Amino acid sequence: MDLQIKNLSKQYSNGVVALNDVSLTIGKGMFGLLGPNGAGKSSLMRTLATLQDADSGTVTLGEIDVLNDKESVRKILGYLPQEFGVYPRTSAIELLDHLALLKGFSNRAERKEMVNQLLVKTNLYELRKKSVSSFSGGMRQRFGIAQSLIGNPKLVIVDEPTAGLDPGERNRFYNILSEIGENIIVILSTHIVQDVRELCTRMAIMNDGKVLFSGNTDDALLSVKGKVWEKKVEKTELPAYQEAYKIVSNKLVGGKPLIHVFSETTLNDGFLRAEETLEDVFFAKLNQLI
Repeated sequence: MDLQIKNLSKQYSNGVVALNDVSLTIGKGMFGLLGPNGAGKSSLMRTLATLQDADSGTVTLGEIDVLNDKESVRKILGYLPQEFGVYPRTSAIELLDHLALLKGFSNRAERKEMVNQLLVKTNLYELRKKSVSSFSGGMRQRFGIAQSLIGNPKLVIVDEPTAGLDPGERNRFYNILSEIGENIIVILSTHIVQDVRELCTRMAIMNDGKVLFSGNTDDALLSVKGKVWEKKVEKTELPAYQEAYKIVSNKLVGGKPLIHVFSETTLNDGFLRAEETLEDVFFAKLNQLI
């Protein structure tokens, strides 16, 4: 079962074009959707999650018309938005049970077994009687994954899931996503390049509502292989280098800017060839260098 997105467009009432002729094919496994804030990622996720309508285009999930048969989509959809509210003073097990009931699981014994399995899968079983509102950010995100897996969905959408998580919680979250992404479609929308590199073999880069790249992460790296050069410069020199070279990115290392420059020819003047990273691809695409 593939997710086919064709020529999808969406413009909001304030004139902002959130999606501009977006076309993607997403198969089983982890798919990374990468882009800066405001790129259109959340608008695409909300459209796929049946939370808003598109102006034009088509989306199909297998035989299901996603835009026109929302009830069928919701039966096989799991969704973890950037932020989700919880009932105060409600325990994790009670809230998960309530959400399962709302999703149509009326058999109490069946529901109890499923809820317990989800709590175990997300490493929350020992905390099942604690209020979700008292959870740390990482624990709450794991609960979010648990609720998104109610009913064994065929499509799971997670929107900016690791923002604000400490390294330990991020790794736990990675492990859960990797496990569930083995057999179903999981779309990971993020602006954190490391998330995509760690988890996904296929990806797309979006900006200004458009798809700038879609394909295999290894192919993305090949597009800049041998073409990225790096050099430490003085802060006062940075404007001159920005004027003279196609700068992919710069970041402070030891108090000095470390610049990455895109060039298909060999650079001298103290430049060293850099090991290409997905971050180089990301910024090169955003800056229209490739």
